[in-house]
Amino acid sequence: MYDKSDPRSKLSTAPRDANNTGSTATPASYGLYYRDDPVESDANGKAWYTRGQDLLVNYIEAAPGATFSRIGQHDEYMIVLPDENTPYTVSALGETKEGPGHQVIIVPPGDSEITLPQGGVVVRLFSTQSDDLNAKCANAATYAVHDPAIPEFKPWPDPVDGFRLRVYDLWKDRVPGKIGPIWRCTTIMLNFPPPGGGPRDITKMSPHSHPDFDQCSLVLAGSFLHNMRWPWGLNKNEWRPDEFPVTEAPSATIIPARVIHSSESLHKTGNRMADIFAPPRLDFSLLEGWIQNADEYPMPTETSA
Repeated sequence: MYDKSDPRSKLSTAPRDANNTGSTATPASYGLYYRDDPVESDANGKAWYTRGQDLLVNYIEAAPGATFSRIGQHDEYMIVLPDENTPYTVSALGETKEGPGHQVIIVPPGDSEITLPQGGVVVRLFSTQSDDLNAKCANAATYAVHDPAIPEFKPWPDPVDGFRLRVYDLWKDRVPGKIGPIWRCTTIMLNFPPPGGGPRDITKMSPHSHPDFDQCSLVLAGSFLHNMRWPWGLNKNEWRPDEFPVTEAPSATIIPARVIHSSESLHKTGNRMADIFAPPRLDFSLLEGWIQNADEYPMPTETSA
């Protein structure tokens, strides 16, 4: 990478970067729910809120009989019930569904409600298009200024059969040769593998970065080491040292766009981490068979070819 005034910027091998930085000044951000004080603590239980640029995670330890509502919700959101034996009733758009837990629910815009008669862990995943939820995030100050590496949020096309409640079972076993399972809606993509083993083989790491979107890694069981490196850009004031945080369950780590990263599980068994993106990832969506509900949610027409 070279400044445009540098003659070497004309070389055919010089990286092309519209922002002429190659890096980011945005720090990683963490919701350490095993350590941080809850944002809300009342008869419904305890709740934490953590955001990225376009994604918001609401992690809840619900009390028996707890009810959580959204009135006039702007867009679709997801509800994840990661554990079995977490019965619930969910309602939206005049429709009501019940389930046993260990499921993901896509909830339509408008008014909605979920009740957990026995309580348990529930995670709600929103876009950051709702100001009332953004204000609750413990890390809101990190995103007071929009990350210039990430374009303005744009939802994906509406589902082919209209907005409604959609319920999917989480996998109990890994499928050889596949990652995921992965689901998407108009606002969010959830990659939620079954529990896995560890520690990871450190001769087979996967360092990579995302040029124009960040990533949330939500740890629900075990512990993970997140290896992160901020590439050097032209402005040395924005250079940041490498970070190697270990996060326990439950926690959310927001990895900024352009940051090179590769995570590794640390416990021998039972590690579980979901990767979450907003809006959905095009690269995953272009791969045949990767998205479980691809037939329900079309891709943007300008990028689906």
